[in-house]
Amino acid sequence: MYDMGTRNRTLTLVGQGRSLNSVSRETGISRAAIRSWQTRPEPLSRSRGRPCPRCSATPVRPDDLSGYSYLLGLYLGDGCISRQRSGVYSLRIACADTWPGLIDACADAIQAVRPDNKVCRVQSVGCQYVTSWSKHWPCLFPQHGPGKKHDRAIVLEPWQQEIVDAHPWEFVRGLIHSDGCRITNWTTRLVRGERKRYEYPRYFFTNKSDDIRELFTGTLDKLGITWTHCTRNGNPYNISVARKADVALMDAHIGLKY
Repeated sequence: MYDMGTRNRTLTLVGQGRSLNSVSRETGISRAAIRSWQTRPEPLSRSRGRPCPRCSATPVRPDDLSGYSYLLGLYLGDGCISRQRSGVYSLRIACADTWPGLIDACADAIQAVRPDNKVCRVQSVGCQYVTSWSKHWPCLFPQHGPGKKHDRAIVLEPWQQEIVDAHPWEFVRGLIHSDGCRITNWTTRLVRGERKRYEYPRYFFTNKSDDIRELFTGTLDKLGITWTHCTRNGNPYNISVARKADVALMDAHIGLKY
């Protein structure tokens, strides 16, 4: 057993872009151990965790519905679930180092959905993987499956759709925080014969999955937000929200990443 200090120092070396071979030679720790720490830096406690709300005799919804709706958006955008050799599943959400507030919000949401499970942050190049382990992540996110999300069907279960309908802004916020942004566009206009620069804010959401984009736009429709497709190089992967009133409404509920 290696203590957490040793594990963290080793992962820091890997996070600097060094190969597993070089880190293994320097530390004397096997590549297999280092590789396992990249997805599970802390030893798991067999006593940790509470009964899964979806595995009970009568399945119920998670306790924190708003936190779940936000986490669902993050998962569909930048998350993955992987099965470990022990049979436990790791949920990982990739969050850019640029947005430390988003990393905190992601960790808080995971903790709210599984309060008794440990949440940690694994540093990589330019990002952190906010990670937690549970046997029940596939129960809570049945969209889990082999392959890339845009290569398979992504459909919400009825109980998930009920949560999204009850907490739509949290869902949209999670999608924007994972695969979206708020930017300032500009154009020019003729004003009294003189061409002047005009700037305006807009939101973008980009995802290769037709199903995930439809979940995003369908939720915007229910919120009364006008959106448009922005096809680039023949790819309809970008959704834009640019009307002034709609941007103001999204600012009130989402705002800039931080």
